[in-house]
Amino acid sequence: MAFRALPQELIRAKRDGQALSVEAIRELVGGIADGGLSDAQVGALAMAIYLNGMNAAETVALTEAVRDSGEVLAWRGLGSELGLPGPVLDKHSTGGVGDLVSLVLGPWIAACGGFVPMVSGRGLGHTGGTLDKLEAIPGYDIAPPRERFRTLVREAGVAIVGQTAELAPADRRLYAIRDVTATVESLPLIVSSILGKKLACGLDALVMDVKAGSGAFMPTQEKSRELAETIAEVASLAGTPTTALLTDMSQPLAPCAGNAVEVREAIALLTGEKTGGRLLDVTRELAAELLLAGRLADDRDAALALLDDRLASGAAAERFARMVAGLGGPTDLLEHHERYLPRAPIVRPVHAERSGRVTRIDTRAVGLAVVTLGGGRRAPDDAIDHAVGLTGIAALGQMVDDERPLAWVHARSETEAERAASQLHAAIEVNDVGGADVRLPTLIQDVMRREAP
Repeated sequence: MAFRALPQELIRAKRDGQALSVEAIRELVGGIADGGLSDAQVGALAMAIYLNGMNAAETVALTEAVRDSGEVLAWRGLGSELGLPGPVLDKHSTGGVGDLVSLVLGPWIAACGGFVPMVSGRGLGHTGGTLDKLEAIPGYDIAPPRERFRTLVREAGVAIVGQTAELAPADRRLYAIRDVTATVESLPLIVSSILGKKLACGLDALVMDVKAGSGAFMPTQEKSRELAETIAEVASLAGTPTTALLTDMSQPLAPCAGNAVEVREAIALLTGEKTGGRLLDVTRELAAELLLAGRLADDRDAALALLDDRLASGAAAERFARMVAGLGGPTDLLEHHERYLPRAPIVRPVHAERSGRVTRIDTRAVGLAVVTLGGGRRAPDDAIDHAVGLTGIAALGQMVDDERPLAWVHARSETEAERAASQLHAAIEVNDVGGADVRLPTLIQDVMRREAP
């Protein structure tokens, strides 16, 4: 692209702590997307932003420029033949261990009249990725043709897929360079990366699940809160009403972690085989916020009643089944998931070294135990073993003893099972205390709602 000012001068301005204009930011992001900026220049820009930050106006401009660097989906009105009869809604999480909310929330919202074009990612580090979980389902296509994706959103109400080359291409290149230049941990870059992709999906409303605790993406409670507030504010100023929930990740959200094991958990919740629990509680609150934002319910009580009805009736499970079949998976996954989802050859309990109650969990270390088993990635191109993982993970305050283990390990070999067991012993603290002596964290710690101007 043709720059009105030399790119190096714009980079110099940010290096020296100056605020960039909307026009300058759009030119720089355009150069990232079309190759007008070299890798060296993109890295220098990322470092300048990392060191000097961005004000609110710059962060909004950066987010909008990333969003507009490729296709922005249109679902109704001019430029769209779909004519969706309901709101286009989505959710994003900063990630965690046992966080399979998307697998349940997407079809649940669809069953309530919303349309969910969910563009998700892979796991890296200690957190699991939604796409990795879905690829445990044989035949599931995470990269369908554009029209197939759009048609499925209209017909099933939900499609969970990976980012396409057309959506926010500037983010793909910028993130790759941030990853190798030690500039990932920058609030404006994090926010624009998350929101650029999400807002390019043409949403009417967004809900963010920002985790806090030992398994969270952000290192401290204060940083998690700052991220939640910034995302809600920036997305709303960019035109998409957004609610951010600050939720607990001081223990795994579900009592399992892995890929196939988490798909089984999602199916159990959707079909009513399992009820209650922290995972369902968080998903229900996030879904209620989306129904309110999308005007599918008049108040919180009505939203929760609608959700409970659609779950109990099997409507949410049916939407999940339609999505899976529509993307190439088995048509009878709900009825016969044991035929399709892979199982590890070794499943054995890991008992605590002493009886007592679980008083602390290093959730990040629990996630890394899954990575050690082969269920996660150390590098972006690592292969995933979808069968391995952990189930029956003990919760904070729960008694563990010779009968009740810390967890069950699903492993490919005895050596890997033993290694994961050692990691769990180090990650989960057990003490001889009463139940009242264990402080249980608040699950939903704050709710931040922002309307578009």
